Amino acid sequence: MRINITSVPVDDQAKALDFYTEKLGFVKKEDVAMGEHRWLTVFSPEGTPDVELLLEPLGFPPAITFQKELYEAGVPYTSFETKDMASEVEKLKANGVEFRSEPQEMGNVIVAMFNDTCGNIICLTQKL
Repeated sequence: MRINITSVPVDDQAKALDFYTEKLGFVKKEDVAMGEHRWLTVFSPEGTPDVELLLEPLGFPPAITFQKELYEAGVPYTSFETKDMASEVEKLKANGVEFRSEPQEMGNVIVAMFNDTCGNIICLTQKL
């Protein structure tokens, strides 16, 4: 068994696609119309294309509440890993990514948090 798709809830799929591809550098993989929404996935070029991130539309009231409560509490929805925190943060800031915290050591990792513009906090990590 392996993970092939995980999702992040987004309040606007078009805005999310722009952020995850233009700002983070992910690559669009699937884009299939499904009524008013899309089956819209991206993958990281630093990973493998068979592990996808679904940009899932918020259409279910409990999901909206869950996302909002996480965001207001400052809790990241998910985490991405980098091998070089300093250069990754510099690159993302140059792309206009808004960081909520500067990189800091926490145990055996360095972490920094940023907003994805779609209602989520993402944790960027680097193993030490």
